[in-house]
Amino acid sequence: MEEPIHNKVAKSPLITIDLEDLKPKGIRTFLDISQWLEAGVIVREKQFRQTLKEVKWNSYSGQFIALGCSTDALIPAWASLLITTYLQPIAKEIVLGSLHDLERYLFQKELAVLPLENFIDKPIIIKGCSDPTIPQDAYIQLIQRLQPVVKSLFYGEACSSVPLMKAKKQGE
Repeated sequence: MEEPIHNKVAKSPLITIDLEDLKPKGIRTFLDISQWLEAGVIVREKQFRQTLKEVKWNSYSGQFIALGCSTDALIPAWASLLITTYLQPIAKEIVLGSLHDLERYLFQKELAVLPLENFIDKPIIIKGCSDPTIPQDAYIQLIQRLQPVVKSLFYGEACSSVPLMKAKKQGE
């Protein structure tokens, strides 16, 4: 008689963490300040203020906004602050920088509040990078949160993971 096939991975105490599950849902938008500058590079305060008053800000409602400039314009600090005053009541989050900077910020917020109780003294596998928009930094932040409490850390898939660390036992 043949032995039944057992799924050892399903029976193992391994806990898989997929950063895709922690990625906040929503539209990410890069807002280019240069679109509101004269010739894309010159800030004239009066004209800049008037241009901002005419923007349909509600089109960014509920979005995650990365506020930056695609030209070599020298933007005074108050310019991005003024834009933020229009976005703050409607956007989910606003960061100064690129979409990559925005993604790093969003993961930093999510990982800072990740409850660790379920991971104490457990073997953890961090699922490999299937979503290219997840910044490498998010994996580093996750390890910094988990390492002090877990039994072991692996990276990849359960069938072919890379061991990252194993907690030392008392007296080692």
